[in-house]
Amino acid sequence: MKYTNNKSGNGGIITLDNDQEEIGRLTYTIFPEESKLVISFVLVHPAFEGRGMGKYLVEEAIRFARKNNWKVYPHCSYARSVMRRMKDVEDILLQ
Repeated sequence: MKYTNNKSGNGGIITLDNDQEEIGRLTYTIFPEESKLVISFVLVHPAFEGRGMGKYLVEEAIRFARKNNWKVYPHCSYARSVMRRMKDVEDILLQ
C-alpha cells in the first residue's frame, strides 16, 4: 500500500492505493495561522471496507500534521470517532 499526499494551497487529499487501484482518500484543509489541519472527509471504496483502511488514512493525516507541528480537528465524524479511540493523539486532537 502507498500513500500519496496531493497538497494544493491550503487543502489536499491523501490517497491510499495498492498496485492496481485506489483504496480510499482523506480530504483536509490547513489553517496555517492557527497551526491546524482539519480533516473534512474520509472515504474508503466499498471493496475495501471493514479492513481498517479508513483508520490508516487518519493515521497518515496525523503523521503529516505532527511533521508540520499542527493540531488536528476531525470535522469528519468518522475521523473524530477514530481519533477519540486512539491513545496517542491527546497532544494534537482538537475537539
